[in-house]
Amino acid sequence: MEVRTDARAGRLVLVAVTAGALVSLLLGVYGRTHTPTGGAIALFGFGSLIQMKVWLALVTGVLVLAQLVTALWMYGRLGLQVPGRLGLVHRVVGAVALLVSLPVAYHCLWALGFGTYSGRVLLHSLAGCLVYGAFVVKVVGLHGAASPGWLVPVAGGALFTLLVVTVLTSAVWYLGTQGLPPSTGY
Repeated sequence: MEVRTDARAGRLVLVAVTAGALVSLLLGVYGRTHTPTGGAIALFGFGSLIQMKVWLALVTGVLVLAQLVTALWMYGRLGLQVPGRLGLVHRVVGAVALLVSLPVAYHCLWALGFGTYSGRVLLHSLAGCLVYGAFVVKVVGLHGAASPGWLVPVAGGALFTLLVVTVLTSAVWYLGTQGLPPSTGY
């Protein structure tokens, strides 16, 4: 019976990683082949595309840090008693982080495309596409009955790392080089 369980776990990992890789690849191919428009679809009350992207990316970064803390807490790594609703808080914060990141990612791909003109931009483009693939792997791992115990923490760690790289190579870089984005204009 154990061999059958190991085989199911292996298939689930293969399905999760394949699905995540396909999502990442499709995002990258779209971003690279689509002709960037340079314009915004929706600014959500912000004065410019860059202002919207910087602030929503920073909010995503803060939410990702909250994800790290709640994950470490849930896995007993903080030495604190785990409240009963911590898992719910972790899922809600994760869902909000994903929702806040979507307009940023959409505008990156649609308005700017997959950039390769500098090392920072290439790293940002790669990490940005891989973020959503890692998210798919984590979700498949969470919902797969045969999921091995290591899959969700590894996928979550990869997702966290990729999001941090994405925010550092975009919003944090922008603030460090340009300061606060202007409230109007691109």
